[in-house]
Amino acid sequence: MPELPEVEVSRLGISPHLVGQTIAAVTWRCEKLRWPIPHQLIQLEGQKIAAISRRAKYLFIETKAGSAIIHLGMSGALRVLDADFPPGKHDHVDLVLANGKLLRYHDPRRFGAWLYIAPGESHPLLEHMGPEPLTDAFNAETIAKRANNKRLAIKAFIMDNKNVVGVGNIYANESLFKAKIHPLRPAQSLSDTEWQCLVSEIKAVLATAIAQGGTTLKDFSQADGKPGYFAQELQVYGKGGKPCPICAEPIAEQKIAQRNSMFCNHCQH
Repeated sequence: MPELPEVEVSRLGISPHLVGQTIAAVTWRCEKLRWPIPHQLIQLEGQKIAAISRRAKYLFIETKAGSAIIHLGMSGALRVLDADFPPGKHDHVDLVLANGKLLRYHDPRRFGAWLYIAPGESHPLLEHMGPEPLTDAFNAETIAKRANNKRLAIKAFIMDNKNVVGVGNIYANESLFKAKIHPLRPAQSLSDTEWQCLVSEIKAVLATAIAQGGTTLKDFSQADGKPGYFAQELQVYGKGGKPCPICAEPIAEQKIAQRNSMFCNHCQH
């Protein structure tokens, strides 16, 4: 599943091709992805794209007539192509531009979404979200207060969008390893120093992943079709049973909050 860095890389990749361009047509070849595709999207036709923004893992194509909300789901990807490029089997949505290009949404599993939001309105999917991890709003003092009296495992806590958005499974594993914090520790047990360290590592891991193009997953590649390169930097994710890069003890693996978790029992406390 594309995580926050992959979504941000997609935003950075498509923005130069879309911002300032006029939408000539919005077409879709199926009525439903994860949710039905709203026919209000046609209100974007004839509108100039003012910005491409992101909140958590949602992308927004903003115009004066409202915005398209895009979620990549499990296997979604965006491409900028010539408008006459023929669609494939899993190419479900096209945003056709007046300049002869189009933005194409490809999603074999159809777990993604294209939605519409009117100007000045919000959407239920965006309510009750925590701060963005790469902003000053996500800091040790604020997150420690949220964790007060929380016995939830720290890995599950930082993956909860109500506490901080976009810290998906891969980057939660990596951040906790770099901060030397065991993923099963109760969130309330972390000291102020540990929170400072963990927040710093989350920011650093996500920023590095974005800079290197997003993690290479079998279902993700960048807007230009090139894969991301952060996978070669992973320390523990996907390496259960292999030697820890610090102490050489075997990397442990177990389910935490129904997600595969990898960690070192020797280095993480």
